[in-house]
Amino acid sequence: MKMARGKFGDFGGRFANEILMPVLIELEEAFDKIYPTPEFQDELKNLLENYGGRPTPLYHAESFSELVGCKVYLKREDLVNGGSHKLNNTLGQAHLAKRMGKTRLITETAAGMHGVATVMAGNACGLETEVFMGAQDIKRQASNVKRMKLLGAKVTPVNIGSGVLKDAVSDTLREWTSCSRTTHYLMGSTVGPHPFPEIVATFQSVIGEEIKKQMLEKEGRPPNAIIACGSGGSNAIGAFRPFVDNEKVRLYFVEGGGEHLDADSSAAAFQLGKPGVIHGALMQTLQDEHGQIKPSKTRSAGLNYPARGPEISHLCKTGRVKACYAFDEEVFEAVKVMARNEGLIPALETGHAIAYMLNHKDEFSEDEVVVLNYSGRGDKDLETILRYFENEAWRKI
Repeated sequence: MKMARGKFGDFGGRFANEILMPVLIELEEAFDKIYPTPEFQDELKNLLENYGGRPTPLYHAESFSELVGCKVYLKREDLVNGGSHKLNNTLGQAHLAKRMGKTRLITETAAGMHGVATVMAGNACGLETEVFMGAQDIKRQASNVKRMKLLGAKVTPVNIGSGVLKDAVSDTLREWTSCSRTTHYLMGSTVGPHPFPEIVATFQSVIGEEIKKQMLEKEGRPPNAIIACGSGGSNAIGAFRPFVDNEKVRLYFVEGGGEHLDADSSAAAFQLGKPGVIHGALMQTLQDEHGQIKPSKTRSAGLNYPARGPEISHLCKTGRVKACYAFDEEVFEAVKVMARNEGLIPALETGHAIAYMLNHKDEFSEDEVVVLNYSGRGDKDLETILRYFENEAWRKI
C-alpha cells in the first residue's frame, strides 16, 4: 500500500514545519534501516509475545453469532497487556526510538489507552514518558490518567481549543520542535506526516497477520468480512492490511456517528467531511466551508479525532473499504448486548463495530464467517456506561 513519499492515492504526504522536516527524514531513514534487521525483529517479537501477550486469541462468539445470524469471531485485542491494541505500536516505536539513541517519549492521547501503552512501552525500553491529553478527555478518562501517573508518566493537560485529541496532537507536535534531538514523538494512530502512517500501520499489522493464520487453522480459509471501529484508523488498518489485496474479503470501517448525523453533533468524517490538510498530512477531515477544522462529537473519546488517516481515507475513497458509522445510543446498547451475551465489556470504541453488526444483520448471510476486531476492553468507560444507563428503563431490565 505504501506509495511514493508516503502517499496513498491522493492522501498523505508530509506537510510539516521546516524545523521538523529533517527530524521526519531522520525517522524515515532510521525505520527503513533498523526495522528489517533480524536483531530488531527478534527483540520486538520477544516484547510482543512475552510482555504484550501476543498472539491474541481469535474467539468464536457463539451467543453473539446467534444474534446477528452469521459466524462471528472476535479478535481479542482487549487481552493485550494494557487492555487494547495500542501496545503493538508503542512497543515497536519505543524500541525503535531506543535504537535511535532517544531517551524520552512524548505522545498524545484521548481515551487514555494509547497514553497508558506508551508509558508501559517506555518503561519496558528504559525511556521517560510525557503524555499530552486534552483537559476534557482528562475529566472523562480519569481512571486511565491515574494509571499513567502510577506508571510514572508526566501527564500534561491541554487547554487550547476544545481540549480533546486534535488539540493534544497539536501541542505534542509543538513540543517536539523544541526537543527532537533527545525525544521521539510516539504517534498513536495512522495519521500525521510521513512516515508516521506507514510506521504505525506496519507495527499494527501483526493483528491482521495473526487473523490470517488463525482463520486458516480454524476455518481453512479467509473470513468473508472484517469489521473494525476507527478514527485515525490504526486498529482497522492493522486488521485490514494483510487482506487488502484479497477482494473476496469485505472490509468495514465504523466511525463515530455521535448523537445525530449532522455537522454539529457527529464525528463521521467520511459522511460529513472532505479532504484537507491537518497535522501534516492530507486526510478526510471534518471542516467548515472556509476549510477550518470542525470539532468532532462522540461519547467515545478515542474516536473523537476530526480526520481519518491517509491510508484508510484512500481505501474508503476507492471503495475497497466500506465507511460506516454507529450512533452513540446504538453503541451503548451494543455494549450491553456484548456484556450480557458474551460476558465481555467492550470499550466504547469497540462498541461501534459491535453496534454496526447488530443493526445491519442483513449484510451478513448465515453461511458467512466474520471477524470483528475487538480492539479494547471497557474498564476505562465503565463510569460513562453506567451513567448512561442510570434511568428507569435500565433498572427494569
